[in-house]
Amino acid sequence: LGRAALLDNARWLGREPLLRFLGGAGGRLRMGTLLSRQSCQARLRSAEGMSLAEFLYPALQAYDFLHLHRRHGCRIQLGGHDQMGNIMSGYELVTKMTGTDVFGITVPLITSTTGDKLGKTAGNAVWLNRDKTSPFELYQFFVRQQDNVVEKYLKLFTFLPLEEIAHIMEMHAKEPEKWGPQKRLAAEVTKLVHGREGLESAKRCTKALYYSSVEALEEMSDQELQELFRQATSAELMLEPGMTVLDLCRKANAIPEGPSGYRKITDGGVSINGNRVTNPETVLILGQHILKNGVSLLRVGKKNYYIIKWLQL
Repeated sequence: LGRAALLDNARWLGREPLLRFLGGAGGRLRMGTLLSRQSCQARLRSAEGMSLAEFLYPALQAYDFLHLHRRHGCRIQLGGHDQMGNIMSGYELVTKMTGTDVFGITVPLITSTTGDKLGKTAGNAVWLNRDKTSPFELYQFFVRQQDNVVEKYLKLFTFLPLEEIAHIMEMHAKEPEKWGPQKRLAAEVTKLVHGREGLESAKRCTKALYYSSVEALEEMSDQELQELFRQATSAELMLEPGMTVLDLCRKANAIPEGPSGYRKITDGGVSINGNRVTNPETVLILGQHILKNGVSLLRVGKKNYYIIKWLQL
């Protein structure tokens, strides 16, 4: 695919004197054109109005295009279709100041089921970085897509032949309850971003969380457990002879002291490794309450998870 360079525009914008910028790029950009942009008109009509910083943003982006063209020979700017006005400003600035033909390409925005833009500004971004979006979260995002967008996403985000996509959709029309296109989409995208190991990790996490698979839990790494249960409390405990479910819950600070904590268990509010336990005096058993990888997944209530790592088993 060739080499790619990641540049920070602060390196040149931060060194550009204001008066030189206004006399150079600022003198070539027309106010009428900037004000006529649909995005500018919408902001001007809004209750919040438009700040000077927002108004100058297209000029700064246009200057980025000019700088990249001069220093790196860049002739194409690519962005979402909501960037059309900014890309046009860059096109106009570069052609006026250099006389070179440059180009802009816009692509359709990917939106949520409610029609909102997906992105960091909207707070609903899906990241390629595993630290921000785990393979499991990425997989689940695409598995949950609705029927009315899944075919489009298969064409946008995968390299599957169009004939195969058409066949997948035909099978889906016959067996919609299997969610075939969504599962294939999720698998292809996760494998593309995180590799086959990432896809297998996503499937293990899915089995562990939604199908209470003890086998999947036993195969999960510490990283996968932390990704799957990001809000979970972790604790390291020593297994003592005759240790009970009640002992475990109290040592993990998962239930309150006294009768109320005892009742939390008897009322069915506690599960270990996906299996509900109702007898507080049940003695912990290796292979059942403590998995082969030395971990127990304790859940109290519906959403309170505790990852227990057993020492010196």
